[in-house]
Amino acid sequence: MVNGFVPTSLKEALEIRSAYETIPYAGGTDLMIGESRPGSYLFLHAVPELKRVYTEDGVLHLGAACTFTELLEHPLTPALLREALSQIAAPAIRNEATIGGNVGNGSAKADSALIFFAADASLKLESKGGARILPIQEFYLGRKKLALRPDELITEVLLPLRWLDHWAYQKVGARKALAISRVSFAGLLTIENGVVAHCATAFGAVSAVVVRRADLDAMLVGKTVGQAKLVKEEYLAAFDRAITPTRGRVSSEYRKKVCLNLLRDFLEQFGI
Repeated sequence: MVNGFVPTSLKEALEIRSAYETIPYAGGTDLMIGESRPGSYLFLHAVPELKRVYTEDGVLHLGAACTFTELLEHPLTPALLREALSQIAAPAIRNEATIGGNVGNGSAKADSALIFFAADASLKLESKGGARILPIQEFYLGRKKLALRPDELITEVLLPLRWLDHWAYQKVGARKALAISRVSFAGLLTIENGVVAHCATAFGAVSAVVVRRADLDAMLVGKTVGQAKLVKEEYLAAFDRAITPTRGRVSSEYRKKVCLNLLRDFLEQFGI
């Protein structure tokens, strides 16, 4: 028999989280059979506040218990996020899996987390004592290591909308469906009046956390397309040094080569 709590409001959920040692449970698609963890389950499917999707001041707020299918069908979901979600697993899993669970799993292979890294998203973390906003890059401390306090829940993903119109996304897996990423890539690049106004890239399934190097992407920002072409090889070389893949199902050399090829294709897509 499974022990657990089924709160019907966020207030109730946070009170339980504060009082008991609990395991947050939304879709449960990443729950390992036979996995031994202390505490009772905190079932979150009946908390309406975690299902909200709305925009405010140019930021899209995504409730952590929204399933992939719900976001795929929601009119406010940006095209880049929709593309990534559409390639996750199969319909039955997308019907149950949530973005909060995908992010909270702590894996650099999480498909939605890649998009949130590229977009410089933040997470709203709430406890009985209050709420805090944390950039997603500060939330991931290492593989399966999160800056989540024992009494906190991920309640929202805060996704800035300003730069999401021009994007690229690629997921490299062993098969067409139900594939765990071997390498994944998301890139945003906006050119205004011939000048690179914004550039952001992210690589998933490469290192312990998603690789997001805003300092390197800044090499292209503020340059004309012609100037960006002149520093293109320097930019690629900088990422060659920065990307140090961990060992996985395929060789680190293969994964680095794929990363650099995806990055080069991304630049060429935008005429650089």
